[in-house]
Amino acid sequence: MTHNAPLAPVALPNTRARQTIEQWLQGADVVLNGDRPWDIRIHHPDLFARVLKQGSIGFGEAYMDGWWESDRLDETLHRLLRNGLGDAAHTPTERILYKLHSNVINLQSRARAYIVGREHYDLGNDLFTRMLDETMCYSCGYWKQADTLHDAQIAKLDLACRKLGLEPGMTVLDIGCGWGSFAEYAARHYGVEVTGITISEAQATFGRKRCQGLPVEIKLEDYRDLEGQFDRIVSIGMFEHVGPRNYAVYFDTVKRLLASEGLFLLHTIGKSRNEVSADPWLNKYIFPNGVLPSVQQIADGYEGKLVMEDWQNFGADYDTTLMAWQANLLAHWDEISDRYDERVKRMFLYYLGSCAGAFRARSVQLWQVVFSDARRGRYDSPR
Repeated sequence: MTHNAPLAPVALPNTRARQTIEQWLQGADVVLNGDRPWDIRIHHPDLFARVLKQGSIGFGEAYMDGWWESDRLDETLHRLLRNGLGDAAHTPTERILYKLHSNVINLQSRARAYIVGREHYDLGNDLFTRMLDETMCYSCGYWKQADTLHDAQIAKLDLACRKLGLEPGMTVLDIGCGWGSFAEYAARHYGVEVTGITISEAQATFGRKRCQGLPVEIKLEDYRDLEGQFDRIVSIGMFEHVGPRNYAVYFDTVKRLLASEGLFLLHTIGKSRNEVSADPWLNKYIFPNGVLPSVQQIADGYEGKLVMEDWQNFGADYDTTLMAWQANLLAHWDEISDRYDERVKRMFLYYLGSCAGAFRARSVQLWQVVFSDARRGRYDSPR
């Protein structure tokens, strides 16, 4: 991941903190000041003490500050995570504080629901149009038969439409519609009427403009405030913002809004462990109050409300998607560099690289789950 001319690394200090970090790195085959693309070049002698004191958030912030570099950040993080350093980098204090915070406060309440919209999705459509493809899908593409990012995103949208069995005249609710990618595609190609909701003003404005002339309505609204009945419901890349304390309410809402014999497709990143946790760096800089669900947490949320018809995992495709976003961002950064400083650029590169590394290590997954109303008969899922 080369951005500018590489700086010369600093001499490594002979400290206990450095020795501890080097011991952590041994099994990951990552070398300090090495010459391989995934090796870490040190540009500040206090990096080791900072990481030991602040854990993963200190490691990410140090990258944003230019204290260390890697030509292949994605592969560096992949190797660290595969070697179990994701757990080692989380300090005990960090874990305890998050659990206390999430137990005392509903981090994804109605009052807090719009925070991620203001702090991330509203950051700038000019940035996201450079990073994403023409569909403006900000979720995992489906690369089974795709060679380009655009083809993978179209394949993902069409896969969702086919799993939902869309037919002309159906009413569809899109929970977390983003910039209107699914709403536009489904209305244009399947002849359905779509209501989309988002918690981002910038997304809503963009989505309304792109869907002009189509039977699409996009609202700035929280899912808990929705009324009506819909033949189909879809949620792509939004469930990560719901939070375990709200899963029961979320599925109650879906059940209430879903018409008899209807279908609901949930597209979400998921984690392998059944715990309530969040990466502190991602929580601070990218997705405030975001929490990845586990299989058990999803099951507890829908139990007694809906029938799970199909569960597909194509998490490995997110690695490819993230690397394509990174390539786009680097290719077009000069077009927006007068509006975003180097620290924002490095923040996005760390975000994309670390997430690609996590999916490559299979630490996190991407699930598409189809649910039905309990009154529905047989369901066969397309692939």
